[in-house]
Amino acid sequence: MNLPNKLTIARFIMAPIFLALMLIDFEHHYAVALVVFIVASLTDLFDGKIARERKLITNFGKFLDPIADKMITTSAFLAFLFLHMGWGIIWITFFVLAREFVVTSVRLVAADNGKVIAANFWGKLKTVMQMVAIITTLLFEYLIEEFVPMLGLEMIVDPLRGVYSILLWISAIFTIIAGVTYVIGSREFIKIDK
Repeated sequence: MNLPNKLTIARFIMAPIFLALMLIDFEHHYAVALVVFIVASLTDLFDGKIARERKLITNFGKFLDPIADKMITTSAFLAFLFLHMGWGIIWITFFVLAREFVVTSVRLVAADNGKVIAANFWGKLKTVMQMVAIITTLLFEYLIEEFVPMLGLEMIVDPLRGVYSILLWISAIFTIIAGVTYVIGSREFIKIDK
């Protein structure tokens, strides 16, 4: 159980904590959830960096790291659904979940053939884009909830929500690209048997 794997497990544990913080309505819950999400995002950055630099890459890490990523980002999208953030978030969540089902299925087939498929460049970029979009959404919703009414700045609510909506859609586009490139790169495992 090396340090990168411990960081991955920490992110795995933080996902349901983050979701609970998003769903339980208490003062500053967006801010607390935002801090937990940022810490989880940093563990994702550091576990891979440490594993590569110290040559601590393991099959356990290759297996669990993408699952931990999926758990933390999916928990955010589920919370956004719960918070009724519009029809757009429903489609974005659909694309995210569809991509994860496809990639997980390919990984299962590869594992049945004795192969462990690590995340590719597009998968990593997708995760970064999702995390940036989620952090922006949490930050802006916190500002909208806590400071806009107090300062009488209701006119900035729609622009703030417009910015994070664009970022969420960009993350959805990267999610689709990552899924397509993953399938193309793993086609040897999913070719039709003759």
